[in-house]
Amino acid sequence: MGSKKRVGLALGGGAVRGFAHLGVIEVLARESIPIDFVAGTSVGSMIGAAFCTGMCLDEIYALSKQINWRRIVRPHWGTDGIVSFRGIRDLIDEVFDTPTFEDLKIPFAVVTTDIDADTGMVLSQGKLGPAVEASCSVSGLVAPVSWNGRRLADGIFVNAVPVSVVQEMGADYVIGVDVFKPLIRPYWGFFSHLINAFEIVLRHSGGGLESADCLISPNIAGFTYMRFAKRDALIEIGRQAAESKIQEIKKALFD
Repeated sequence: MGSKKRVGLALGGGAVRGFAHLGVIEVLARESIPIDFVAGTSVGSMIGAAFCTGMCLDEIYALSKQINWRRIVRPHWGTDGIVSFRGIRDLIDEVFDTPTFEDLKIPFAVVTTDIDADTGMVLSQGKLGPAVEASCSVSGLVAPVSWNGRRLADGIFVNAVPVSVVQEMGADYVIGVDVFKPLIRPYWGFFSHLINAFEIVLRHSGGGLESADCLISPNIAGFTYMRFAKRDALIEIGRQAAESKIQEIKKALFD
């Protein structure tokens, strides 16, 4: 029996922790949960883009093993950042032959922040590569991306888990995936509390944690944001989190 509800998947930001999204998607696919719309913020936009191209999970896993900081980061000379993430755009263009949103198999939207207008900007048309690059570009460290006269940066500042975006796309039931759990790290001293407060603010931006019909939060508090070598462990934690919610999702969609 198919679902009468249109299902949206909102993939949140969290740098390398975003590999947990792959474990979640694997379980949803295995359990035949239909996904009608996808929105991604930051790393969620990278994973969402690959998924929405129609790429099978084995291919996405293989692609994920090619991703590291050397592949992504480019030097940048300017006052708006010390590096750029142009490598993300180049990777997407290389693997998918310069795709556009219109080429995708599943409707997809990317959340960014317009740093001059002090507002969020959702991209769902045009070239996919620069949109994903913008959504991942942490303002202050990574140079923003020019888009039709605007300067766009990481979407996590305005909408960490973009539930509202997939609702606006037409979803009746939204599965949100949160990979940004804060943690106080006592061995960092007072700096730990400062970072923890920053994590809390970012995690709640956009209100997705409260408005998702089902929120999947992999248990990754304290996990790395930076080490790509932890991808397999993060994927497995994502699987476990999705499996713990799968009966809830099936009941909502198929009963």
